[in-house]
Amino acid sequence: MTGFVLRRLLQAIPTLLAVVTASFFLIRLAPGGPFDLERPLPPAAMANLARVYGLDQPLWVQYLRYLGSVLRGDLGPSFSFRDLTVAELFARGLPVSMTLGALALSLALILGIGLGTWAAFRRGRAIDRLIGLMAASSLALPTFVVAPLLQIVFGLTLHWLPVGSWEGGAPSHLVLPVLTLALPQIGALARLTRASLSEVLSAQYIRTERAMGLPPGRIVRHALRGALLPVVAILGPTAAALLTGSVVVETIFGLPGIGRYFVDGALNRDYTLVMGTVVLVAVFVILLNLASDVLSGLIDPRLRLAR
Repeated sequence: MTGFVLRRLLQAIPTLLAVVTASFFLIRLAPGGPFDLERPLPPAAMANLARVYGLDQPLWVQYLRYLGSVLRGDLGPSFSFRDLTVAELFARGLPVSMTLGALALSLALILGIGLGTWAAFRRGRAIDRLIGLMAASSLALPTFVVAPLLQIVFGLTLHWLPVGSWEGGAPSHLVLPVLTLALPQIGALARLTRASLSEVLSAQYIRTERAMGLPPGRIVRHALRGALLPVVAILGPTAAALLTGSVVVETIFGLPGIGRYFVDGALNRDYTLVMGTVVLVAVFVILLNLASDVLSGLIDPRLRLAR
C-alpha cells in the first residue's frame, strides 16, 4: 500500500506543475492588470508598483520566481487586499469552505446512499420512480438556480432561515448553502448506489442467502459491501466538485470562504490570489482522489495490483 501511495504522489507532481503553469500564463493573457483603476495612477506610480511586485520582469522570470515561492510555501502578497498575504486570506476563508464542504459531503453520502438503497430494494415501484425523478431533477438544476430558489422560499417567503451572510458563524446560516451544494451530489450518489446495488442484488450469492433464509439486515449488509465500491471510487471527484462548487455558493450566500476570495481576485486581476486558489484547489483535488483510490484499494486489493 505504501508503494501504491508513493507512485500516485509522484504521478501527481507533473499534473500539479501543468495546472500551475497553465493558470499562470492564462491569467496573464486576460486584459487589464491588478493596479488598473477607474482613475488611472500616474505612470511613475504604476512603474513603482510594478517594480515592487516584480511585474516589470520578463514573464518567464516571474514564472520561475513564483514556482520558487510556491515550493517554499509562500503564495505571495495579495494585490487587492493590500495589508494581507494570500496565506493569511486562506487562513480566514479555508475553515469556512472546509466546514461547508464537509457538511455537504456528509449530507450527500447519508441521503444519496440511503435513497439509492431504498430505490434498489423497491425496484419498479412508485417510490423507485419518484427517487429517480428527484435524482434527475437535482442533477439538472445548476446551483446558481437552486440557491436563489431556496433563498426565496425558505428565506424571503417562509422566513425560516437567513438568506446569506455569516454573522459569527451561526449554524442557521449554513443550512441553505449546504443544501444547495449537496443536492446535485445527492442525486448522483442515489443513482449510482441504486444501479450498483440492483446489480449486486441479482448476483448468485445474494439469491443463495435469500434461499437460505438469512435475515434481511444481514443480506443488506452483504449487498452494500459489494455495491459501495463504485461509490467509494467517486468520493474523490465528489469532494472535489463540492470544493469547486463552493465558489458559486459562497458568492451567492455571502460566505467569507476561499471561493468568494477567488471571485474577488478574478474581478480585480489579483494574480497571486487567483493563483493561490488554483494551487490550493489542485492540491486538494489530488489528495482527495488519492484518498479515494486508497479506500478503493483497501476494499478490493485487486485494484492496487491493476494500478
